[in-house]
Amino acid sequence: MRLTMIDRIVELEPGQRIRATKSLSLAEDYLRDHFPRFPIMPGVLMLEAMYQTAAWLVRATDEFTHSLVLLREANNVKYSDFVQPGQTLRVTAELMKREGANFSLKCQGEVGETIAVRGRLVLRTQQVGGETAARSSVDAQIVHSLQDKFRLLYPPASGRLAAGSETA
Repeated sequence: MRLTMIDRIVELEPGQRIRATKSLSLAEDYLRDHFPRFPIMPGVLMLEAMYQTAAWLVRATDEFTHSLVLLREANNVKYSDFVQPGQTLRVTAELMKREGANFSLKCQGEVGETIAVRGRLVLRTQQVGGETAARSSVDAQIVHSLQDKFRLLYPPASGRLAAGSETA
């Protein structure tokens, strides 16, 4: 995940829902080209923010057992408002159904009281490695890296631990 499209996870109920935020600033590199005189967050990056938020819900739900969470489908995606520098996109993803490795989620992004984007996503979990020990160690490294990033986005608060943490 080279481009992180969320800044913070603000609420998480594994197996149910997640809320995350992305505060847009003029420092975002892509805003120089989209559009120079009217900078807005591209729709594909709004979709990416929904996917990344939903992927964190899937990882937390499965206790980080898979190294990959892939976007299989994006259905009924509707854009209804812009996200401009100085605004915060609040993204919510709710788990609707799980069938094996596939997760169906209802997602939306809001700015203030207005829905800016919404849609239904289908995500799929899988491992990078196969049966070999070398590939399994790659999966373990990826999962460890994702857990580290998760702790940055959703730091442990008193009384709760982030997924992958151990009790003291």
